[in-house]
Amino acid sequence: MLPALHGGATAALLELTATAQLALLHPRPRLPRPINVTVAYLRSGKPVDTFARAHVSKAGRRVASVTVEAWQEERRQPIATLTAHFLLDN
Repeated sequence: MLPALHGGATAALLELTATAQLALLHPRPRLPRPINVTVAYLRSGKPVDTFARAHVSKAGRRVASVTVEAWQEERRQPIATLTAHFLLDN
């Protein structure tokens, strides 16, 4: 058994962080829906606290682009990144 985070849990953290950031910055009646999501796993995640921060690169009337980084001990050493586009419902 490896002492590591499952990739699905890491991806879920990244996508949830992106969705929450969009919901805060661009409130709509419905939550944003992912159009495409790309996750880059940069290093193995350890079973310790994991943090994530999202940046909305661009948001139009219907589509938003978001990037997210996840890290553990050192923010300069991310364990995974996400790049995604979301559909913003009116």
